[in-house]
Amino acid sequence: MGANTSSVTELAENENLRKLTGTEPISENDPFWNQLISFSFISPTNSEDAKHLEETATILSKLLIENNPRTGNFRALVKVFLSRTKELKISTECQDQLFIWQAHNALFMIRCLIKVFVGLMPEEELQLQFTYQERAPGTCDEEGDLLEEMICNLVHLITEVPLLDITYNILFEAVTTLLTLLSYQLFQKEILRENVIYKYLSQGQCLSLTSRLVKTLLYNFIRQEKCPSPVAHIFQPQTEGAGLLYGLASGVASGLWTVFTLGGAASKQSPEKDHPLPLPNQSLLLLLVLANLPDGPDTPNPYKQAIMSFRNTQDSSSLPSPNPHSFQINFNSLYTALCDQQKSDQATLLLYTLLHQNTNVRTYMLARTDMENLVMPILQILYHVEERNSHHVYMALIILLILTEDDAFNRSIHEVILKNITWYTERALTEISLGSLLILVVIRTIQFNMTRTRDKYLHTNCLAALANMSAQFRCLHQYAAQRIISLFALLSKKHNKVLEQATQSLRGPFALDENSSLPDYAQDLNVIEEVIRMMLEIINSCLTSSLHHNPNLVYALLYKRELFEQFRTHPSFQDIMQNLDMVIGFFSTRLEQAGTDLSVERVQEVIKQGAVALPKDRLKKFPELKFKYVEEDQPEEFFIPYVWSLVYSSGAGLYWSPPSIELFTMDSG
Repeated sequence: MGANTSSVTELAENENLRKLTGTEPISENDPFWNQLISFSFISPTNSEDAKHLEETATILSKLLIENNPRTGNFRALVKVFLSRTKELKISTECQDQLFIWQAHNALFMIRCLIKVFVGLMPEEELQLQFTYQERAPGTCDEEGDLLEEMICNLVHLITEVPLLDITYNILFEAVTTLLTLLSYQLFQKEILRENVIYKYLSQGQCLSLTSRLVKTLLYNFIRQEKCPSPVAHIFQPQTEGAGLLYGLASGVASGLWTVFTLGGAASKQSPEKDHPLPLPNQSLLLLLVLANLPDGPDTPNPYKQAIMSFRNTQDSSSLPSPNPHSFQINFNSLYTALCDQQKSDQATLLLYTLLHQNTNVRTYMLARTDMENLVMPILQILYHVEERNSHHVYMALIILLILTEDDAFNRSIHEVILKNITWYTERALTEISLGSLLILVVIRTIQFNMTRTRDKYLHTNCLAALANMSAQFRCLHQYAAQRIISLFALLSKKHNKVLEQATQSLRGPFALDENSSLPDYAQDLNVIEEVIRMMLEIINSCLTSSLHHNPNLVYALLYKRELFEQFRTHPSFQDIMQNLDMVIGFFSTRLEQAGTDLSVERVQEVIKQGAVALPKDRLKKFPELKFKYVEEDQPEEFFIPYVWSLVYSSGAGLYWSPPSIELFTMDSG
């Protein structure tokens, strides 16, 4: 593009870009390359400009596709970039900003071209673009695979070049280029199980770098480094007429160092805190894409293996890991970053991935004494369910389910007392345990789901989390106890309404033949009765395990005792109702004996005394309620489209035309 500053509108007519994409071959040693990659670029500040950049890049790329088989100019550009990366580490140590800047520019151009190539051609043709060189028309190079060399070079760059102000942008660009190469999946409806880019990243030269790449991407996420200020990168002239150095670099302040914001989160006119930081966010997206690559026919995904097996730097175990891709990382730093970043889908998905797949991480997190720092952001995702996409809500809920599989967690959350929960607006909560707050939020999610989305999967997971906790309910907050019974009241009301619909339908001319499916009301009735059964089991579990710790639940139960009358003789609930009947009868008798017109305080006192006096052997024992999260068969059918939808929506500097996306629909969130 040359030494002068360029804007999006000028790119298509830029003389140097025209020469690159034109009909004349350019030797790798031609001074032209120095001129081409010595540019600064005014990055777009809105999505419209980002779209224009994509359109311009498409025009230039199509010219290059037409001429490259004869000129080999794309290969020459790649080789110019590779020749510079060999000295990047030394350049960093020497603070050679000009050298790094030019290498960044070369990679930025390569990435823009590749992004268009991926959308226009199959991977076999993409490989060919790396082989064409100045020879007889249509002949190919017999040397090594330049595409594989570039991919390995990018991995080396990410893992070996230290993250500093002067290297931030080239590291960002290297991560983004790998994402761009992997983006073939976006243009396929089916999950890509074999792909040449996967092969290069999972086998051969790159395989030995697996653990280092995963570790570096994790540390990029952990560090949450902001983009350096453009002011920090302005080359100052040493004297008047400082010559070539200043001439090449004088436009840096105009936007080179924020070039990555094209079309990404950073181009939105919103406060910085509202969007993720470019390099940490992009590194996380690449990590999630790599971790969710399908296993090969004979080889498991090495990135998933690395995610599953890494250990704490403070793990003193001398036993070597059986996994060749294992490494160590600071779990305290990772935990802190995960707690701080849960507003984004991708950070929640990373937390889910680690809790589900890495037993070292799960054990560490469950042993923390400050679990509220992790649980509270998850509860806020669920609380603001109306504002979140369904996948984000699912991930948050499954994280809670995984945590509640642990009895120690279920006990400890009732010992953590929180003050003034300002984001919970239904009622002022000046003091409440983390456990009671968790119950409130999960119940609110169930109620939201009942009235809006009616998603059985969401119901099941919410109830499973409550069931896992129920035996360890301790000192439930008065409001939490009320909400448990209120949810039961809502279910009871819905049950009666569906029963009424069923009765009316049966009075009409209705008949089922052998091939008919159940009518809607019958299906609804089955679902509601399953949920009612589960709620009764949750209440029963609490009463049989910790009645004396939960006087507020007994109070709420007695206050709404008439709700349970209709279920006493129902065949689906008779067994579970025995204990509730007995508890309601026992405490009702004691309250009658205490007199009439009792104050709330006196009723609570009678309940506390009765809880001590109630013979435990009078409560029938049921199997312990325990649910474990298990991924469904072929989880990649869910996770791969989900991860790529996050790349599409929040990848910085990446814009794809919505009609070209095949993997997911635009409203699939």
